[in-house]
Amino acid sequence: MAQAKHHYLVLGATGSIGYAFTQELLAQQEQVTLLVRNIRKAHKLFGAHPTLKIVEGDANNLQLLKELGAGVTHIFHGINYPYPEWQGNMHRVTGNIIEAAAVSKATILFPGNIYNYGLTKNITESSPQAPCSRKGRIRAELEQMLQKAAEAGTCQVINVRLPDFWGPNVVNEGIAPIFKGALAGKAMPWLIRNDIPHQLVYTPDAAAAIYQLSKLPQEGPYALYNFAGEVVPSIKAWQEQIATVAGSQPKHRLYGKRLVNMLSLAMPLMKEIKEMAYLWDNTLLLHDNKLRQALPQLNLTPMPKAIAETLDWFRANQQA
Repeated sequence: MAQAKHHYLVLGATGSIGYAFTQELLAQQEQVTLLVRNIRKAHKLFGAHPTLKIVEGDANNLQLLKELGAGVTHIFHGINYPYPEWQGNMHRVTGNIIEAAAVSKATILFPGNIYNYGLTKNITESSPQAPCSRKGRIRAELEQMLQKAAEAGTCQVINVRLPDFWGPNVVNEGIAPIFKGALAGKAMPWLIRNDIPHQLVYTPDAAAAIYQLSKLPQEGPYALYNFAGEVVPSIKAWQEQIATVAGSQPKHRLYGKRLVNMLSLAMPLMKEIKEMAYLWDNTLLLHDNKLRQALPQLNLTPMPKAIAETLDWFRANQQA
């Protein structure tokens, strides 16, 4: 008997990880529905595909979300508000997604992060969560919501925990200026320390891992996997590699603790970043033996190729 075709509803498709996951689904010729607030941006990013449907709307519209959830097997939860807007918004939209998944008992695919653990230098799936920041507590609460819903039989959940991500369409203020700086021959910024090992994941690799996990028989209603990506010897060395591929001389700009503390007095975003300074002041490592056992054929994109693809994207999207 042929396996039933999956249908994915992607939320946050125009963002960093949602973009990569949507591209992976389209490459695999899966049936994909996007719910986006900016339909023009979505059309520009993805173009036309025979298996792609784009709906304009907002995940805060519960009725619309439930209507879309009625026809899907998986919902990708890639919605991420700006740091200062997390409180309340992230809980509400996650609750809406759970309700939408309940309509057809869909599986929620959730890209997790390491905020839940605070300053825990080695993280496995069984490591105790000990958030030391407001945002870490929020992330822990979101995961508790998802796990509770899964264990109650409302839906299923696959939570894939990721380190810092980078790649095409990753346009946040931590990553985009590095690639734009390399292309323009200007300084590439970083926070706190750029001389210690740092764990990163290339978003197309993360997308491939999440997709492949979604195709496996699930171990239970709530499944948690770490995906380690790659550890670079230092951000400074990584930036030098990016500049070399871009054909420019490496230039670095480091925003140290003292400057971050000063800027946090006047800038709401820097106040949020100050709270998370431990992430840039230490080397925190996810360990992904469980995922590697589940996906033994999964390979990382070679770093030079990943850098070249990301530079190509920024070169083609100079206004991003």
